[in-house]
Amino acid sequence: MSTPVSTLNTLNTAVPGIGIIGAGAIGSAIATMLARQGIPATLSNSRGPGSLKDKVRELGPAITAGTREEAAAKDIVFVAVNWGRLPAALAGLPGFGGRIVIDTNNPIEAPLFKPAELNGRLSSEVLADLVPGARVVKAFNHLPAALLAGDPAAEGGKRVLFFSGDDAQSKATVAALIARLGFSGIDLGALAVGARLAQFPGGPLPLLNLVHFG
Repeated sequence: MSTPVSTLNTLNTAVPGIGIIGAGAIGSAIATMLARQGIPATLSNSRGPGSLKDKVRELGPAITAGTREEAAAKDIVFVAVNWGRLPAALAGLPGFGGRIVIDTNNPIEAPLFKPAELNGRLSSEVLADLVPGARVVKAFNHLPAALLAGDPAAEGGKRVLFFSGDDAQSKATVAALIARLGFSGIDLGALAVGARLAQFPGGPLPLLNLVHFG
């Protein structure tokens, strides 16, 4: 059961359990952001917890290594996996039962950065099929890993992160987490609109390093 949004509204309350599937550039950047705020999370990859010992040691005590099953069992699950590896990374996991999955992925086939064939669909729609029962929120995908992992305070303001989704409560939870991480969140609306705007390649928003003042 997801923790109510109200528990994320202040820095003095606990956030829901967080898991990260994928420990590459984006997954590691997300872990870095969470660690900087002392927010506990379970980081996982395809090679198992043993391969992450050095990484979690560098990140500090808030981040622990786990299996992908352990990461996927959390209330909020970041999915940060190379596009071509998504089906294998998410195969065999239990249904998500209304828990939040944050889609940080872009439909690019590594290592050549070739756009994936989506047959007219949005990448978030493809991802949603792989996480049955999840409430999918698209976020944390439009900036490079170095900017995500860096200081969100910029030029006297806060670096912007876009998010979109079809469930108001899950978006509010993600918005509160974005704020707790020090960023300024901008709601792009439903996935059919927001995910299209933020998807790379194709959307107009990726790589825009915007700063919110106020």
